[in-house]
Amino acid sequence: MRLMSDLWAAMCLVFVLEGLILFAVPGFWKRNAEQMLTMPISTLRRIGAGVLAAGLVALYFVRG
Repeated sequence: MRLMSDLWAAMCLVFVLEGLILFAVPGFWKRNAEQMLTMPISTLRRIGAGVLAAGLVALYFVRG
């Protein structure tokens, strides 16, 4: 049950961070979204994989 609680807490934190970025710097977010629309799918997948891997490594060290 603790795992599910941690998962929900993490999801809430994602929403907080996304909302903070949209609230604090909406122009930056919009420019990035426009740039992403012009990128090839393969580039977006590589970026996503890199962010995913960095997050997993960071989580391993934080929760270790």
